[in-house]
Amino acid sequence: MRIFVKAKPNAKKEKVEMIDSKTKNWSDYVTKHSFALDLEEGVFAWDDPRKIAESLKKSAEKSLNRKGTAFQSAMSMLNFYINRAGKNLKPERKRILEQAKTELRKLFKRVK
Repeated sequence: MRIFVKAKPNAKKEKVEMIDSKTKNWSDYVTKHSFALDLEEGVFAWDDPRKIAESLKKSAEKSLNRKGTAFQSAMSMLNFYINRAGKNLKPERKRILEQAKTELRKLFKRVK
């Protein structure tokens, strides 16, 4: 069964998104069906922030399906993972992923 969800009424363009009713969260649907970045298996479980950032950079630069820059795509994917994990993300894991953001900025020469 498929459910069609309309965007908010005050949106500029009325968009209709198709979500499989078996998936309870839109984030789960996006994770399983998105092909924007082809990530390495278990990349967000690694303990080395630099290695995580390098993998995301490589995936983003290789992708032909991104809408923004490679940096935007890689950072967006990292933020998506952090935000979706929410309270279930252990402090140590969150610290590593936040460090990966810093490493990603360095790799793309976006450090202020």
